[in-house]
Amino acid sequence: MATSHGERHCTRYKLKKTIRERGLSTISKAIQEFEKGQMVHIDIDPSVQKGMPNPRFQGKTGRVLGVRGRAYLLQIRDGNAIKQLIALPQHLKPQKYN
Repeated sequence: MATSHGERHCTRYKLKKTIRERGLSTISKAIQEFEKGQMVHIDIDPSVQKGMPNPRFQGKTGRVLGVRGRAYLLQIRDGNAIKQLIALPQHLKPQKYN
């Protein structure tokens, strides 16, 4: 059988919720707002498929560069490269300290 190269391939355990977390996330995660320059952690919510960043960025920390509609433009350091991501607020957590 051919290997799937879909959007969520190789994420069987990475994008899996525990038994008590299953179902949709709270509405407060969808309406949270971030300021330009704020540091945020990428914590992908598997129950929301739209606006999901690539799973390789799960657990990374980035800086908010701006807003694109409801989504946020982030700057991530990936090794020596600096990359830009677009992610919905459901997949972001504010950093507690700056």
